[in-house]
Amino acid sequence: MKKLLITLALLAAAPVLAGNIYVADYESYADLNVYVVDYESYADLNVYVVDYESYADGEDGNWYFVDYESYADVVIYYVDYESYADLNVYFVDYESYAGWNSSHPWQGRLH
Repeated sequence: MKKLLITLALLAAAPVLAGNIYVADYESYADLNVYVVDYESYADLNVYVVDYESYADGEDGNWYFVDYESYADVVIYYVDYESYADLNVYFVDYESYAGWNSSHPWQGRLH
């Protein structure tokens, strides 16, 4: 019984592994509120949108957008104001530019 409780506690505390992103219609449905900044230097995370799901594995900065919430690892909602965001992102044109600009609580949880 003790081993079962410990296992469940570890699973509950495990980070969310993502790469497949779904954009929610309502803030209350989201795991993470995201604000898109105008400049790369203002972002917590530089994001590159990949064409294939398999390219999003293993990197926080590589996102693949899915059409259905059930396929997503993380559900996001785009907020209108930076002060409402959990994460500030900037979309980059090249995969090599994707990644974290600074330490963040979600680091390591988005791949």
